Amino acid sequence: MNTAGGNFLKLFFSLNVLLIFIPLSLYLEHFRPQAHTLIFFSACLGIIPLAGWMGKATEQIADRAGEGIGGLLNATFGNAAELIIAIVALRAGYLDIVKASLTGSIIGNILLVLGASFLAGGLRYKIQEYNAISARAQAQMLLLTSVAIITPALFHFLRPTEIAVNEAAISLALAGLLIVVYVFSLIFSLHTHKDLFRGAPQEEADEEKLGAAWSLPVALVVLGIATFFIAWLSEILVGSVEQAALHLGMSKVFVGIIIVAVIGNAAEHSTAVMAAMKNRMDLSVGIAIGSSTQVALFLTPLLVFLSYFIAPQPMDLVFTRGEVFAIVISASLLAHTISDGKSNWFTGLLLLTVYLVMAVAFFHVPG
Repeated sequence: MNTAGGNFLKLFFSLNVLLIFIPLSLYLEHFRPQAHTLIFFSACLGIIPLAGWMGKATEQIADRAGEGIGGLLNATFGNAAELIIAIVALRAGYLDIVKASLTGSIIGNILLVLGASFLAGGLRYKIQEYNAISARAQAQMLLLTSVAIITPALFHFLRPTEIAVNEAAISLALAGLLIVVYVFSLIFSLHTHKDLFRGAPQEEADEEKLGAAWSLPVALVVLGIATFFIAWLSEILVGSVEQAALHLGMSKVFVGIIIVAVIGNAAEHSTAVMAAMKNRMDLSVGIAIGSSTQVALFLTPLLVFLSYFIAPQPMDLVFTRGEVFAIVISASLLAHTISDGKSNWFTGLLLLTVYLVMAVAFFHVPG
């Protein structure tokens, strides 16, 4: 009875129930094109399960590619859904939404995902432990990224009016440096110090994985289908975002930092929380911090380079004062919070509170 009830609840709360929003989004786009708010939220909800399928397909492919290549695949495709949304927004010229979504992903993974994981896991286990060395290494990379983001903003906001600064050149140079650091971080985590990132063995999880293994052709087909529909829904989402934000009284900055960022990473967020509830804190912390690190060191500079080819104008690394403040505060809190390798529910509650404080502040940002 308990097993049947648990399976029913697991099925009910599965992200797959949101697949119904895919045909609904297509219907609204073609037959009710003026319903921008409904179209926007329907597309957002439709992307969530597709991101989950994309992540699962990538994991299945990575399992067959060997440890090193598999880790690289997971790192590359870990934020694929968000990358697709950002590219579509970049092509449409919504540079402010792209930057806001990048900011939202970084602070969301640190404060929202890690906070929810600590809270959910801490309600079941009094004290949870994880590998503090690997967590600190990734926190240090985020602090480095904070410096890279502060620098162009300082030149932009503090320079005298009569002094001209080539912000595009600065952004390109910093983007190149971040990519180089990202490559070295892969060498560090996948080769020279891979034992630090392996985590504790989980026999039960391994049995579940083997039982749910896909063949390589199936994984590739699912990955291709999920990518196609995410790109399609992203076009619909970006096309309705401006009018939806206007109707809801929200700024585009808030939409990018909170809504788009959460939607792009929703499947990954749920995985981190579920892992924490099973006391698999190395996996949970690795997902939360690793996703932020990848966004900061890989997605952000990649989008800077891509903007020169697909956007109406190049994107720079001049984030707003509020975005810079949010990233710096979040990275600093992360470095302090994970230093001892232990977590509890109250720490998670505090991180969530900080996230909500920032969400309230960004909601009232005009524009």
